[in-house]
Amino acid sequence: MKAIRIHEDGGPDVLRYEDAPDPEPGPDEVVVELRAASLNHLDVWIRQGKPSVPKPRILGADGAGFLAGTKERVVINPGLAHDGHVTVLGEHRDGTHAQLVAVPRTAVHPLPDHVSFEDAAAFPLVFETAYRMLVTKARLQGDEWVLVWGIGSGVATAALAIAKALGARVVVTSSSDEKLERARGLGADETLNHERDDVPARVREITAGGADVVVEHVGEATWARSLASAREGGRIVVCGATSGPNPPASLHRVWWRELEIHGSTMGTEADFRGAFELVAAGRALPAVDTVFPLQEARAAHERLERGGQFGKIVFRIE
Repeated sequence: MKAIRIHEDGGPDVLRYEDAPDPEPGPDEVVVELRAASLNHLDVWIRQGKPSVPKPRILGADGAGFLAGTKERVVINPGLAHDGHVTVLGEHRDGTHAQLVAVPRTAVHPLPDHVSFEDAAAFPLVFETAYRMLVTKARLQGDEWVLVWGIGSGVATAALAIAKALGARVVVTSSSDEKLERARGLGADETLNHERDDVPARVREITAGGADVVVEHVGEATWARSLASAREGGRIVVCGATSGPNPPASLHRVWWRELEIHGSTMGTEADFRGAFELVAAGRALPAVDTVFPLQEARAAHERLERGGQFGKIVFRIE
């Protein structure tokens, strides 16, 4: 089969489109003939060696296609339960940036005909993550306000889609006016340019007191403003720190405003099913930025690292 593999850590130039052995399924595993896969920041970090993984390694967490030898359309849940822990395709074992992948039978789910392979490949990792943040951790209610930093990223666009599907009102931020305009087209109630606007002051004004839930995945650059943007008793849910892991603590804001802070990583099978139900019903749809042929993985990685994308970058696999 053809696959994108890395043999060493480094920049996009270490990606190789090459022949690789067909996967050999283990007990209770199946092979999926992939038609689409998506690119996540996780793939970039693994390629860079953060964390370093055994080589050669096929990247890719998300994918959709056919069960091998059948016409059954399936989508893959990238979070694999293993010895009481969740492992991830493309990090802990070979992933989906290939023509074939072997996964546990429990990781594949029937894909309705009306959901394209590209959309199916775009949603799993980020929608499962956002669903766990908003629903499982933050217990989002339909009449509440949500603040989402950095609209355009996969998790941020997923959080916007899920929050709107659940009836919440959403404020999104970006440094790009173009991305803010696109977010309004996807249902964002209010948009703020976080380089020009005083985000905490504007959020408190818009929401009459502060956001009920803050989706925090940026870290050092936004943490102090996240604490200042939450209403008294609000919830801040953290799934990442792309700008750095050591923000100013501002601990006084936590106890003065009696804030709840939740860490959230990936999701459970129930989180995946909850997100998938919203997608399959057409209530929450992934934003697809660009579709590349698999052999153009280097260009796809370069686009993601530049940060110009809005939504998910997807690979089409022949």
